[in-house]
Amino acid sequence: MSLFGIVNTKINFSIEKFIQMNTFKVTKLVNVKKPLVLCILFFLPVIFLLFLYPSKHNYKTLDIVKYDITELNNFHTLNGQDVGLKDQLSVVTFLGKRPMQDPTIALNLKELIYDKFLGFKRFQVLALVPFSAKDQVNQLKKELDAFVPLQYWKFAFASENLIQETYNNFKTSSILSSDLNSSSVFLVDKERNQRGRLDDRTKSQIEQNSTAYGLSSYNVLDISDLKNKMSDDIRILFTEYRQKRKGTYDSFERRAKDLKNE
Repeated sequence: MSLFGIVNTKINFSIEKFIQMNTFKVTKLVNVKKPLVLCILFFLPVIFLLFLYPSKHNYKTLDIVKYDITELNNFHTLNGQDVGLKDQLSVVTFLGKRPMQDPTIALNLKELIYDKFLGFKRFQVLALVPFSAKDQVNQLKKELDAFVPLQYWKFAFASENLIQETYNNFKTSSILSSDLNSSSVFLVDKERNQRGRLDDRTKSQIEQNSTAYGLSSYNVLDISDLKNKMSDDIRILFTEYRQKRKGTYDSFERRAKDLKNE
């Protein structure tokens, strides 16, 4: 055999040996990594859920900004049915004499709040309007009812004086317009208490020791107010009632906090 042939044979042998050794290493690495990857895929979601799970110690309830909102005794739907706040988690809005003049209030509330929570038990939206708004309410109802039936959305009618009295019963810094509408919407719990935030400062404002201010209503014309505040507050309130059913809700601790902020 020539010198060239001997060298060529040694080179081929070295290449084959190198491939065999590295194939073994790759196979061994794959065998080790496979169960490791499976473990990560299984335990990572579990760990993530544990971090999200609201425990009794770090769970924060939604503040009561005013107790005992007057019941809507003399309000009725288009079909003459009674409406009420008791035993319902209610979002209350005032649409005024001409709700079709600015339907943005109702449309924002439906898309960002109603559609998101309509599957929850005891949830309702009450749109308060005077008797004179009946025709425009029928038009607006067709607009809102186009895709999802308004099963938990009720238009409640009453006299203009009663609507003004009802608005004044809520804690708010905004004024009801002469048209009896408002961009402020209110959140009322099952015990007819108005909910909100006694301290609505951001984390940076708290760190800077800024003066505390509350949140008693939500601006339906402000998309971020509905998405980032009202939606979160409604979720917190539903969680609170769920904890009450499970017996993990500390009402004494909650009442002590309310008294401290009064």
